Amino acid sequence: QVQLVESGGGLVQPGGSLRLSCTASGSISSINTMGWYRQSPGKERELVATIFNVVLTNYADSVKGRFTISRDNARNTVYLQMNLLKPDDTAVYYCYYRGRGLDPNWGQGTQVTVSS
Repeated sequence: QVQLVESGGGLVQPGGSLRLSCTASGSISSINTMGWYRQSPGKERELVATIFNVVLTNYADSVKGRFTISRDNARNTVYLQMNLLKPDDTAVYYCYYRGRGLDPNWGQGTQVTVSS
């Protein structure tokens, strides 16, 4: 059983930055994938970025060069540094965790709004 708690969302102007954090607790596997998905109203949930262990990362094409995913030394917290934010980045961002099983765990979500 893994619990995920996100923080760091908010309202920013286009071109601004936000840093999202997600802390995992519970039965955390030593080998796992964590990351972020996002969902806008009327759209399907889509992958933003994932990180396997520490160094293996994947990014959506739309965020490459702008977003950076990372983990702390204990690997209990995953971060998403979001720079050069665009209105299209507006969404609820959900923390993602998958350990040894196939079923993922999801956080409650944090709202990111990019608007003038």
